[in-house]
Amino acid sequence: MPDTQNTMIRVAPNSKDSEMMVLGCMLTNINSLNVAADGLDDSDFYYTEHKIIFAVLKSAYKNDKPADVHLVCEELKRIDKLKSVGGAAYVTMLAQYAGTSAYLEEYVAIVRDKSILRNMVNAAQIVEKQALEEPENVLDVLDDAQALFFKISQSAHPSSGKLIHEILGGEKSESKQPFLKSLQEKQEQFQLKGPENSGLTGIATHFKDLDKMLNGLNNSNLMILAARPAMGKTAFALNIAENVCFKENIPVGIFSLEMSAEQLVHRIICSQSEVESNKILTGSLNGIEFQRVVGAVNHIKDHMMVIDDQPGLKITDLRARARRMKESYGIGLLIIDYLQLISGSGSFRTQENRQGEISEISRMLKNLARELNIPVICLSQLSRKVEERPGHRPVMSDLRESGSIEQDSDIVIFMLRREYYDPNDKPGMAELIVAKNRHGGIGNVNLTYRKEIVQFANYTPVSYETSHSDSYQKEFEASFNRH
Repeated sequence: MPDTQNTMIRVAPNSKDSEMMVLGCMLTNINSLNVAADGLDDSDFYYTEHKIIFAVLKSAYKNDKPADVHLVCEELKRIDKLKSVGGAAYVTMLAQYAGTSAYLEEYVAIVRDKSILRNMVNAAQIVEKQALEEPENVLDVLDDAQALFFKISQSAHPSSGKLIHEILGGEKSESKQPFLKSLQEKQEQFQLKGPENSGLTGIATHFKDLDKMLNGLNNSNLMILAARPAMGKTAFALNIAENVCFKENIPVGIFSLEMSAEQLVHRIICSQSEVESNKILTGSLNGIEFQRVVGAVNHIKDHMMVIDDQPGLKITDLRARARRMKESYGIGLLIIDYLQLISGSGSFRTQENRQGEISEISRMLKNLARELNIPVICLSQLSRKVEERPGHRPVMSDLRESGSIEQDSDIVIFMLRREYYDPNDKPGMAELIVAKNRHGGIGNVNLTYRKEIVQFANYTPVSYETSHSDSYQKEFEASFNRH
């Protein structure tokens, strides 16, 4: 009697239900599309029809296009793959089968785990075949076997540490250059520009005193900009975004959980055109002001700024969308307005656990800054204790709802406008208090604030280039006169 156990056909590890659930969620929910497309590849799917459908969905994700049942079916028809996946009926069934699952990340993990197991099976079969051939050099076969499984391990755990000689040699450095060669290039640039224009290691915000203190906005850094409501933290963050995007020509991503994208664009136009907000809202512009607005709009349109104004985002969804911004638009700076409006991943369900939720959010934001390797500026509210304190100067303990914000951040900056409390106390002035700077000094930075055009400016004339110092001085004096 034959041994049925040995003759039974074994199927490679897979989970059809999990694959269907993932695809169905991607078809019915934009956040699910972000999470799954970012965490999986088409090779992670076992069934051919699922590979094809996922490839179409991921293409939509990369190109920042919508993807529902009808659009996916149209794309499958265009590439002549609709029949091979079971027709429109199967794609529709996937969407109905999955609905909007709250456990998408669990299904993504199952699909990924099954893919790893299949890769292990394939590698074992290759090793078995080579071993049965009884090769002359056994050590070479052993080395190949180790390489196969090491490759699988690397895909499952991509981070394995860096040797210091690999960083110094350039193999695993961020610049991909040997340290000494990179240092030599910096030295040459310094000598060409001179000590007054030696530049910054990070992105210039064009607020000169702040740039000197922070050495610019450096990659992988999480910066917390905190203030009480109505202090102007959104306006200041937007001014930084404008300077980075329009002057440095670096794409900027903004998550606005409080204001709509149109409201932010209105503020940007006011700042760039230097035309009062009310005049633009009511249309009461003279000819010169209208031309300034036209010029500002045309200038803005030539640059890349991405605004996501979806309210109530979970931190997991925000991270997925941020990754897509990086992949699709190559953003070099990310601004989030603001931290307390972000929801946690769902591990902390009650109000009593809000502190734990904020801790999770701040930790994941720091990880996001490192993962994308760009500076992240996150706005934050301060507690009411500031209002009760004489002088109203914020301190670290005023960071609302969690001390972990202080721990996870690289830089903490507080904003204070004294005229908010007393109209006669330094009107038109703002103070930035750098309370924490992991990579440099701390201190205060003074700025001017023009409320009617929601714009901050340098308090002292910019002197990066001696030849331009007079024009900067005139620009500064004109700014004060207009105010």
